[in-house]
Amino acid sequence: MTEENIKTVQDPTEEKKPRRAIYLLPNLFTTAGLFAGFYAIILAMQGRFTAAAISVIVAMLLDGIDGRVARMTNTQSEFGAQYDSIADMVSFGLAPALVMYQWSLVSLVELGEQWGKFGWLAAFFYAAMAALRLARFNVQIGTLDKKYFMGLASPSAATLLVSFIWVFDDLDLKGSESYLLVPSLLLTILAGVLMVSPVLYNSFKDQSRKEKVPFVGILIVVLIFILVTIDPPKVFFGVFLLYALSGPFMMLLRWKRKKMQTNSETPADQG
Repeated sequence: MTEENIKTVQDPTEEKKPRRAIYLLPNLFTTAGLFAGFYAIILAMQGRFTAAAISVIVAMLLDGIDGRVARMTNTQSEFGAQYDSIADMVSFGLAPALVMYQWSLVSLVELGEQWGKFGWLAAFFYAAMAALRLARFNVQIGTLDKKYFMGLASPSAATLLVSFIWVFDDLDLKGSESYLLVPSLLLTILAGVLMVSPVLYNSFKDQSRKEKVPFVGILIVVLIFILVTIDPPKVFFGVFLLYALSGPFMMLLRWKRKKMQTNSETPADQG
């Protein structure tokens, strides 16, 4: 009787153990992404900028996986959400800012002491905007249409910066070259501004489709895989540059349509 009672008491605990193991899954992917972002900083300090760029891109891919794993296993938690946000700050805030600084912005001092200040301030500006972007996203969860992001998502902004570095490092061109200093500075500032802007970006999350992807979407994914295999740095930079510009372009298009619609309705109102 005593052994049976002990088993009865222990059974509920035994049932909870697998549940705790499942919760570990998404956090493992988050930790892997955090490691990739931290490792990118180490690689940049060693002057291995291509490897640093790839490491940030790996962190971006892992960031997309941990959320899906959490939803698939029904293991979403407040801890996981907060941990993911902190990991994102390292991988997509600090890492790309420091990689860009080490690759190019640190060399702005060659143009003068004031330019040198612009270099590290631009890197800090990007990191600060990433922090604000992540904080705003956490506050706005559940209030915005899931089809859109308000501002450029930090993983996309980070990939834009590091793929830019990857392109030129792949061509054996150093970021310290005079003709790359100003473009690097402007791209860093632009990415930071877009993250905190009110510009809407397509999140490619259409809840009405219930995770179903149209056949054309599959063909596009296959095409992207082929292009990435041919020339990874240029394809990554081209895709994320177009995505970064798509937000302002669509906002301008919506504004023009609204203005045309208002102008067309004005005569009828006056009559």
